[in-house]
Amino acid sequence: MNILILSNKLPYPPKDGGSIATLNLARGLSKLNNKIFILALNTSKHYYNINNIPSELKKELTFKDVKINTRINLIKLILNLLFSVKPYIASRFYSKKFKIALKQILINNKYDIVQIEGLYMCRYIAIIRKNSTAKISYRAHNLEDKIWEGIAKNTTSYIKNLYINNLVKRIRRFDKFYINKYDFLIPITQNDANTYVYYGTKCPIHVCPAGFDFEKTNKYKSNNQDNSIFFIGALDWLPNQEGLMWFLDKVWSKISNSDDIKFYIAGRNATNKFIKSIQKYKVYFLGEVDDAYEFMSSKTIMIVPLFSGSGMRVKIIEGMAMGKVIISTSLGAEGINYTNKKNIYVTDSANEFIEIIKLLAGNSKLVQKISKNSHEYVRNNFNNEMLAHTLNNFYISQIEKNKKY
Repeated sequence: MNILILSNKLPYPPKDGGSIATLNLARGLSKLNNKIFILALNTSKHYYNINNIPSELKKELTFKDVKINTRINLIKLILNLLFSVKPYIASRFYSKKFKIALKQILINNKYDIVQIEGLYMCRYIAIIRKNSTAKISYRAHNLEDKIWEGIAKNTTSYIKNLYINNLVKRIRRFDKFYINKYDFLIPITQNDANTYVYYGTKCPIHVCPAGFDFEKTNKYKSNNQDNSIFFIGALDWLPNQEGLMWFLDKVWSKISNSDDIKFYIAGRNATNKFIKSIQKYKVYFLGEVDDAYEFMSSKTIMIVPLFSGSGMRVKIIEGMAMGKVIISTSLGAEGINYTNKKNIYVTDSANEFIEIIKLLAGNSKLVQKISKNSHEYVRNNFNNEMLAHTLNNFYISQIEKNKKY
Protein backbone atom coordinates (compact mmCIF):
# COMPACT_ATOMS: atom_id res chain seq x y z
CA MET A 1 0.00 0.00 0.00
CA ASN A 2 0.95 3.63 -0.43
CA ILE A 3 0.35 5.39 2.88
CA LEU A 4 0.54 9.13 3.53
CA ILE A 5 0.95 10.09 7.19
CA LEU A 6 0.05 13.62 8.31
CA SER A 7 1.73 14.61 11.57
CA ASN A 8 1.34 17.72 13.72
CA LYS A 9 5.09 17.70 14.33
CA LEU A 10 8.13 16.13 12.73
CA PRO A 11 8.37 12.70 14.42
CA TYR A 12 12.14 12.93 14.61
CA PRO A 13 14.00 12.89 16.89
CA PRO A 14 11.64 10.54 18.79
CA LYS A 15 11.96 12.21 22.20
CA ASP A 16 8.31 12.39 23.29
CA GLY A 17 5.42 9.95 23.36
CA GLY A 18 3.66 11.35 20.29
CA SER A 19 6.79 11.31 18.12
CA ILE A 20 7.74 7.82 19.28
CA ALA A 21 4.25 6.48 18.58
CA THR A 22 4.15 8.04 15.10
CA LEU A 23 7.66 7.03 14.05
CA ASN A 24 7.53 3.48 15.40
CA LEU A 25 4.27 2.67 13.64
CA ALA A 26 5.46 4.27 10.39
CA ARG A 27 8.60 2.12 10.48
CA GLY A 28 6.55 -0.97 11.32
CA LEU A 29 4.25 -0.39 8.34
CA SER A 30 7.26 0.27 6.10
CA LYS A 31 8.77 -3.13 6.99
CA LEU A 32 5.58 -4.73 5.62
CA ASN A 33 6.44 -3.50 2.10
CA ASN A 34 4.30 -0.37 2.29
CA LYS A 35 5.58 2.90 0.88
CA ILE A 36 5.35 5.52 3.63
CA PHE A 37 5.39 9.28 3.03
CA ILE A 38 5.32 11.55 6.10
CA LEU A 39 4.15 15.15 5.67
CA ALA A 40 4.70 16.98 8.93
CA LEU A 41 4.34 20.40 10.43
CA ASN A 42 7.77 21.46 11.66
CA THR A 43 6.74 23.54 14.62
CA SER A 44 8.65 26.32 16.34
CA LYS A 45 8.42 24.41 19.61
CA HIS A 46 9.78 21.12 18.29
CA TYR A 47 11.74 22.35 15.28
CA TYR A 48 14.27 19.97 13.76
CA ASN A 49 16.27 20.35 10.55
CA ILE A 50 14.85 17.66 8.26
CA ASN A 51 18.20 17.37 6.50
CA ASN A 52 19.69 15.94 9.69
CA ILE A 53 17.40 12.90 9.73
CA PRO A 54 19.71 9.85 9.39
CA SER A 55 20.10 8.55 5.84
CA GLU A 56 19.25 5.01 6.98
CA LEU A 57 15.86 6.19 8.20
CA LYS A 58 15.26 8.09 4.96
CA LYS A 59 15.65 4.79 3.12
CA GLU A 60 12.64 3.48 5.05
CA LEU A 61 10.47 6.61 5.11
CA THR A 62 10.08 9.69 2.93
CA PHE A 63 9.82 12.98 4.84
CA LYS A 64 8.59 16.42 3.88
CA ASP A 65 8.09 19.27 6.34
CA VAL A 66 6.29 22.59 6.39
CA LYS A 67 7.64 25.11 8.90
CA ILE A 68 5.04 26.73 11.15
CA ASN A 69 5.09 29.09 14.12
CA THR A 70 2.88 27.58 16.83
CA ARG A 71 3.85 29.98 19.61
CA ILE A 72 0.96 31.46 21.57
CA ASN A 73 -0.02 34.93 20.34
CA LEU A 74 -2.00 36.80 23.00
CA ILE A 75 -3.87 39.01 20.50
CA LYS A 76 -4.87 36.01 18.36
CA LEU A 77 -5.89 34.12 21.50
CA ILE A 78 -8.20 36.96 22.59
CA LEU A 79 -9.67 37.35 19.10
CA ASN A 80 -10.28 33.61 18.94
CA LEU A 81 -12.00 33.69 22.32
CA LEU A 82 -14.29 36.53 21.25
CA PHE A 83 -15.05 35.72 17.62
CA SER A 84 -14.59 31.98 17.10
CA VAL A 85 -16.05 28.73 18.42
CA LYS A 86 -12.96 26.70 17.53
CA PRO A 87 -10.30 26.01 20.19
CA TYR A 88 -7.36 28.39 19.79
CA ILE A 89 -4.94 25.47 19.94
CA ALA A 90 -6.47 24.04 16.73
CA SER A 91 -5.85 27.27 14.83
CA ARG A 92 -2.17 27.15 15.80
CA PHE A 93 -1.75 23.93 13.79
CA TYR A 94 -3.57 25.18 10.69
CA SER A 95 -1.32 26.37 7.90
CA LYS A 96 -2.08 27.57 4.35
CA LYS A 97 1.40 26.44 3.28
CA PHE A 98 0.64 22.97 4.62
CA LYS A 99 -2.66 22.94 2.71
CA ILE A 100 -0.84 23.78 -0.52
CA ALA A 101 1.85 21.15 0.09
CA LEU A 102 -0.76 18.52 0.93
CA LYS A 103 -2.84 19.30 -2.15
CA GLN A 104 0.20 19.07 -4.41
CA ILE A 105 1.26 15.73 -2.93
CA LEU A 106 -2.24 14.29 -3.32
CA ILE A 107 -2.52 15.44 -6.94
CA ASN A 108 0.87 14.00 -7.87
CA ASN A 109 0.56 10.68 -6.01
CA LYS A 110 -2.06 7.99 -5.48
CA TYR A 111 -2.48 6.79 -1.91
CA ASP A 112 -4.48 3.93 -0.46
CA ILE A 113 -4.51 5.38 3.06
CA VAL A 114 -4.03 8.86 4.51
CA GLN A 115 -3.31 8.39 8.20
CA ILE A 116 -3.90 11.49 10.35
CA GLU A 117 -1.86 11.68 13.56
CA GLY A 118 -3.57 13.81 16.20
CA LEU A 119 -6.88 15.64 16.48
CA TYR A 120 -5.89 19.04 15.10
CA MET A 121 -4.77 17.59 11.77
CA CYS A 122 -8.41 16.66 11.12
CA ARG A 123 -8.89 20.17 9.73
CA TYR A 124 -7.16 18.95 6.56
CA ILE A 125 -9.76 16.22 5.87
CA ALA A 126 -11.65 18.45 3.41
CA ILE A 127 -8.47 18.92 1.33
CA ILE A 128 -7.91 15.15 1.27
CA ARG A 129 -11.49 14.46 0.13
CA LYS A 130 -11.25 16.99 -2.69
CA ASN A 131 -7.96 15.73 -4.07
CA SER A 132 -7.76 12.00 -3.32
CA THR A 133 -9.77 8.77 -3.29
CA ALA A 134 -7.66 7.43 -0.41
CA LYS A 135 -9.34 6.13 2.72
CA ILE A 136 -8.77 8.44 5.67
CA SER A 137 -7.62 6.98 8.96
CA TYR A 138 -7.63 9.07 12.14
CA ARG A 139 -5.12 7.86 14.71
CA ALA A 140 -6.32 9.30 18.00
CA HIS A 141 -3.33 9.50 20.33
CA ASN A 142 -5.59 10.60 23.17
CA LEU A 143 -8.76 12.50 24.02
CA GLU A 144 -7.62 16.11 24.06
CA ASP A 145 -10.65 17.34 26.01
CA LYS A 146 -9.91 14.87 28.83
CA ILE A 147 -6.35 16.19 29.16
CA TRP A 148 -7.51 19.78 29.58
CA GLU A 149 -10.40 18.72 31.81
CA GLY A 150 -7.87 17.21 34.21
CA ILE A 151 -5.73 20.34 34.05
CA ALA A 152 -8.77 22.48 34.89
CA LYS A 153 -9.46 20.41 38.02
CA ASN A 154 -5.94 21.06 39.26
CA THR A 155 -5.97 24.79 38.48
CA THR A 156 -6.41 27.11 41.45
CA SER A 157 -6.66 30.39 39.49
CA TYR A 158 -10.32 31.31 38.91
CA ILE A 159 -9.65 33.13 35.60
CA LYS A 160 -7.42 30.38 34.29
CA ASN A 161 -9.93 27.74 35.34
CA LEU A 162 -12.69 29.64 33.54
CA TYR A 163 -10.66 29.80 30.32
CA ILE A 164 -9.59 26.15 30.42
CA ASN A 165 -13.15 24.93 31.01
CA ASN A 166 -14.23 26.98 28.01
CA LEU A 167 -11.38 25.40 26.04
CA VAL A 168 -12.52 21.90 27.09
CA LYS A 169 -15.99 22.55 25.64
CA ARG A 170 -14.50 23.88 22.40
CA ILE A 171 -12.14 20.93 21.99
CA ARG A 172 -14.94 18.43 22.67
CA ARG A 173 -17.16 20.17 20.11
CA PHE A 174 -14.28 20.23 17.63
CA ASP A 175 -13.60 16.52 18.15
CA LYS A 176 -17.26 15.57 17.74
CA PHE A 177 -17.55 17.67 14.56
CA TYR A 178 -15.05 15.40 12.79
CA ILE A 179 -16.53 12.12 14.02
CA ASN A 180 -17.43 9.89 11.02
CA LYS A 181 -15.80 12.32 8.58
CA TYR A 182 -12.86 9.92 8.47
CA ASP A 183 -13.22 6.33 7.24
CA PHE A 184 -11.45 4.53 10.09
CA LEU A 185 -10.71 5.36 13.71
CA ILE A 186 -7.42 4.10 15.18
CA PRO A 187 -7.40 4.91 18.93
CA ILE A 188 -4.41 3.98 21.05
CA THR A 189 -6.48 2.63 23.97
CA GLN A 190 -9.74 0.72 24.34
CA ASN A 191 -10.96 3.35 26.82
CA ASP A 192 -10.61 6.04 24.16
CA ALA A 193 -12.37 3.77 21.64
CA ASN A 194 -15.29 3.36 24.05
CA THR A 195 -15.53 7.14 24.51
CA TYR A 196 -15.61 7.72 20.76
CA VAL A 197 -18.42 5.16 20.41
CA TYR A 198 -20.28 7.05 23.14
CA TYR A 199 -19.68 10.28 21.21
CA GLY A 200 -21.28 8.71 18.12
CA THR A 201 -18.52 7.08 16.08
CA LYS A 202 -19.94 4.57 13.61
CA CYS A 203 -16.94 3.96 11.34
CA PRO A 204 -14.74 0.84 11.71
CA ILE A 205 -12.45 1.00 14.75
CA HIS A 206 -9.11 -0.72 15.29
CA VAL A 207 -7.34 -0.17 18.62
CA CYS A 208 -3.60 0.09 18.00
CA PRO A 209 -1.44 0.85 21.06
CA ALA A 210 1.94 2.51 20.75
CA GLY A 211 4.48 -0.22 20.11
CA PHE A 212 8.08 -0.70 21.18
CA ASP A 213 10.99 -1.61 18.93
CA PHE A 214 13.17 -3.94 21.01
CA GLU A 215 16.11 -3.58 18.63
CA LYS A 216 16.66 -0.08 20.04
CA THR A 217 17.64 -1.31 23.49
CA ASN A 218 19.64 -4.46 22.74
CA LYS A 219 22.92 -2.65 23.46
CA TYR A 220 21.83 -1.41 26.89
CA LYS A 221 22.43 -3.40 30.05
CA SER A 222 19.91 -2.50 32.69
CA ASN A 223 20.95 -1.79 36.29
CA ASN A 224 18.36 -2.80 38.86
CA GLN A 225 20.68 -3.11 41.82
CA ASP A 226 20.50 0.29 43.51
CA ASN A 227 17.64 2.27 45.05
CA SER A 228 17.52 5.02 42.46
CA ILE A 229 14.18 6.56 41.52
CA PHE A 230 13.73 8.48 38.29
CA PHE A 231 11.29 10.54 36.27
CA ILE A 232 11.68 11.26 32.57
CA GLY A 233 9.29 13.24 30.41
CA ALA A 234 8.62 16.53 28.66
CA LEU A 235 8.72 19.22 31.36
CA ASP A 236 6.80 21.77 29.30
CA TRP A 237 3.70 19.53 29.41
CA LEU A 238 1.34 20.66 32.17
CA PRO A 239 0.21 17.18 33.31
CA ASN A 240 3.87 16.19 33.80
CA GLN A 241 4.57 19.36 35.77
CA GLU A 242 1.53 18.89 37.99
CA GLY A 243 2.24 15.22 38.65
CA LEU A 244 5.89 15.78 39.41
CA MET A 245 5.16 18.58 41.86
CA TRP A 246 2.56 16.37 43.58
CA PHE A 247 5.14 13.59 43.93
CA LEU A 248 7.79 15.95 45.27
CA ASP A 249 5.44 17.54 47.79
CA LYS A 250 3.42 14.52 48.92
CA VAL A 251 5.87 11.63 48.51
CA TRP A 252 9.51 12.56 48.03
CA SER A 253 9.57 15.21 50.78
CA LYS A 254 8.69 12.43 53.25
CA ILE A 255 11.50 10.04 52.25
CA SER A 256 14.20 12.26 50.74
CA ASN A 257 16.29 12.18 53.91
CA SER A 258 17.05 8.51 53.35
CA ASP A 259 20.74 8.33 52.42
CA ASP A 260 20.43 5.27 50.20
CA ILE A 261 17.55 6.53 47.97
CA LYS A 262 18.24 9.09 45.26
CA PHE A 263 15.75 10.77 42.90
CA TYR A 264 16.76 11.80 39.37
CA ILE A 265 14.68 14.02 37.07
CA ALA A 266 15.30 14.24 33.32
CA GLY A 267 13.28 16.13 30.73
CA ARG A 268 13.46 18.88 28.18
CA ASN A 269 12.06 22.40 27.96
CA ALA A 270 11.83 23.06 31.70
CA THR A 271 11.51 26.77 32.47
CA ASN A 272 13.85 28.42 34.97
CA LYS A 273 10.89 28.93 37.28
CA PHE A 274 10.02 25.23 37.20
CA ILE A 275 13.66 24.20 37.71
CA LYS A 276 13.83 26.41 40.82
CA SER A 277 10.62 24.89 42.17
CA ILE A 278 11.93 21.32 41.93
CA GLN A 279 15.42 22.14 43.17
CA LYS A 280 13.94 23.16 46.52
CA TYR A 281 13.76 19.41 47.08
CA LYS A 282 16.67 17.00 47.39
CA VAL A 283 16.79 15.89 43.76
CA TYR A 284 19.27 15.45 40.92
CA PHE A 285 17.98 17.49 37.98
CA LEU A 286 19.66 16.57 34.68
CA GLY A 287 17.56 18.47 32.15
CA GLU A 288 17.40 16.93 28.69
CA VAL A 289 19.63 13.87 28.51
CA ASP A 290 21.53 12.93 25.35
CA ASP A 291 20.41 9.30 25.46
CA ALA A 292 17.10 8.57 27.22
CA TYR A 293 17.63 4.80 27.10
CA GLU A 294 21.08 5.04 28.63
CA PHE A 295 19.64 7.20 31.42
CA MET A 296 16.76 4.78 32.02
CA SER A 297 19.00 1.71 31.95
CA SER A 298 21.19 3.16 34.73
CA LYS A 299 18.28 3.64 37.15
CA THR A 300 15.87 1.26 38.90
CA ILE A 301 12.43 2.63 39.83
CA MET A 302 10.46 4.79 37.38
CA ILE A 303 7.64 6.98 38.69
CA VAL A 304 4.71 8.19 36.57
CA PRO A 305 2.54 10.44 38.79
CA LEU A 306 -0.11 11.65 36.33
CA PHE A 307 -3.51 12.99 37.35
CA SER A 308 -4.64 14.51 34.05
CA GLY A 309 -4.27 13.20 30.54
CA SER A 310 -5.60 10.61 28.13
CA GLY A 311 -4.30 7.94 25.82
CA MET A 312 -1.30 5.84 26.73
CA ARG A 313 2.06 6.73 28.29
CA VAL A 314 4.70 5.53 25.86
CA LYS A 315 7.37 6.11 28.50
CA ILE A 316 5.80 3.38 30.64
CA ILE A 317 6.00 0.93 27.75
CA GLU A 318 9.63 1.91 27.20
CA GLY A 319 10.40 1.55 30.90
CA MET A 320 8.74 -1.86 31.15
CA ALA A 321 10.51 -3.01 27.97
CA MET A 322 13.81 -2.14 29.66
CA GLY A 323 12.82 -4.05 32.78
CA LYS A 324 12.26 -1.02 34.98
CA VAL A 325 10.02 -1.21 38.03
CA ILE A 326 7.19 1.27 37.42
CA ILE A 327 5.12 3.03 40.06
CA SER A 328 2.25 4.91 38.42
CA THR A 329 -1.08 6.51 39.16
CA SER A 330 -4.10 4.76 37.66
CA LEU A 331 -4.46 7.47 35.02
CA GLY A 332 -0.79 7.19 34.13
CA ALA A 333 -1.18 3.46 33.50
CA GLU A 334 -4.38 3.90 31.48
CA GLY A 335 -4.50 1.86 28.29
CA ILE A 336 -2.12 -0.80 29.63
CA ASN A 337 -3.81 -4.03 30.66
CA TYR A 338 -1.47 -4.43 33.61
CA THR A 339 -1.58 -6.71 36.63
CA ASN A 340 -0.98 -4.58 39.70
CA LYS A 341 1.94 -5.67 41.88
CA LYS A 342 3.00 -8.25 39.27
CA ASN A 343 4.36 -6.21 36.37
CA ILE A 344 3.76 -2.68 37.68
CA TYR A 345 2.65 -0.88 40.84
CA VAL A 346 -0.42 1.34 40.47
CA THR A 347 -1.82 3.65 43.15
CA ASP A 348 -3.27 7.14 43.52
CA SER A 349 -2.32 7.38 47.18
CA ALA A 350 0.76 9.31 48.31
CA ASN A 351 1.09 7.05 51.35
CA GLU A 352 1.05 3.95 49.15
CA PHE A 353 3.68 5.48 46.87
CA ILE A 354 5.88 5.84 49.97
CA GLU A 355 5.15 2.29 51.14
CA ILE A 356 5.95 0.81 47.72
CA ILE A 357 9.25 2.70 47.47
CA LYS A 358 10.24 1.53 50.94
CA LEU A 359 9.20 -2.03 50.05
CA LEU A 360 11.38 -2.03 46.93
CA ALA A 361 14.38 -0.29 48.50
CA GLY A 362 16.95 -2.92 49.31
CA ASN A 363 14.71 -5.80 48.16
CA SER A 364 16.68 -6.87 45.10
CA LYS A 365 14.78 -10.16 44.70
CA LEU A 366 11.44 -8.37 44.45
CA VAL A 367 12.90 -5.77 42.08
CA GLN A 368 14.29 -8.47 39.80
CA LYS A 369 10.96 -10.33 39.82
CA ILE A 370 8.91 -7.27 38.85
CA SER A 371 11.57 -6.29 36.30
CA LYS A 372 11.36 -9.67 34.55
CA ASN A 373 7.55 -9.64 34.58
CA SER A 374 7.31 -6.12 33.13
CA HIS A 375 9.76 -6.90 30.33
CA GLU A 376 7.94 -10.10 29.34
CA TYR A 377 4.55 -8.39 29.46
CA VAL A 378 5.58 -5.63 27.02
CA ARG A 379 7.38 -8.07 24.72
CA ASN A 380 4.20 -10.16 24.47
CA ASN A 381 1.72 -7.29 24.13
CA PHE A 382 3.42 -4.19 22.72
CA ASN A 383 5.83 -5.52 20.12
CA ASN A 384 5.87 -2.86 17.39
CA GLU A 385 6.13 -5.32 14.49
CA MET A 386 3.14 -7.29 15.75
CA LEU A 387 0.99 -4.18 16.21
CA ALA A 388 1.94 -2.80 12.77
CA HIS A 389 1.08 -6.18 11.23
CA THR A 390 -2.41 -6.24 12.76
CA LEU A 391 -3.10 -2.64 11.64
CA ASN A 392 -1.82 -3.47 8.16
CA ASN A 393 -4.22 -6.41 7.98
CA PHE A 394 -7.06 -4.17 9.16
CA TYR A 395 -6.34 -1.66 6.39
CA ILE A 396 -6.15 -4.36 3.73
CA SER A 397 -9.39 -6.00 4.87
CA GLN A 398 -11.24 -2.67 4.89
CA ILE A 399 -9.95 -1.72 1.43
CA GLU A 400 -10.95 -5.13 0.05
CA LYS A 401 -14.32 -4.90 1.75
CA ASN A 402 -15.00 -1.53 0.15
CA LYS A 403 -14.06 -2.86 -3.30
CA LYS A 404 -16.94 -5.33 -3.09
CA TYR A 405 -19.53 -2.57 -2.75
